[in-house]
Amino acid sequence: MKDILVLYYSRHGATRELALAIAQGIDSVPGVQARVRTVPPVSTVCEATQPDIPESGPPYAELRDLEECAGLALGSPTRFGNMAASLKYFLDGTTPQWLSGALAGKPACVFTSTGSLHGGQESTLLSMMLPLLHHGMLLVGIPYTESALATTQSGGTPYGASHFARAGAAANGISADERTLAIALGARLARTASMLNERP
Repeated sequence: MKDILVLYYSRHGATRELALAIAQGIDSVPGVQARVRTVPPVSTVCEATQPDIPESGPPYAELRDLEECAGLALGSPTRFGNMAASLKYFLDGTTPQWLSGALAGKPACVFTSTGSLHGGQESTLLSMMLPLLHHGMLLVGIPYTESALATTQSGGTPYGASHFARAGAAANGISADERTLAIALGARLARTASMLNERP
């Protein structure tokens, strides 16, 4: 059984919902399973610390999770059109894995959540791809053969799964289309990892 790492940061829960839907898609493919991990928040206060184990949800990621995975789904809320500092901080510590080529040739996908419809979904997804390309990963997106991509009235892009949270409104869970696309992306990532692992 090969593990696909679903690594995300979530502040209000929407990115976590997408992560769980992607994990559902991964788990639907025989021979692979999702390993869900998160990262702790970054504080501007030097003395601030987080417990070694989060109070709820998945464990914090370790660098060995990257080394052991057969593929990676990377998710973050949008911060001014870019990934959250907490996720970037974790990725900035992956130089040993870059030097060793631990992620080279493995498939990856990205996902995000934004407070407004034009709040930087696509630029965030694209910015999250950059470190993955430096690591030599193979990026997969959502093709238009997924019919929900052409009909969604909320999130969803060919670059990766996304959620439109409507900032200032009551908390909105991911829509049916957003969930469908996230599950499809997870399954596509898992199938790609399986095919790559079958090659000699």
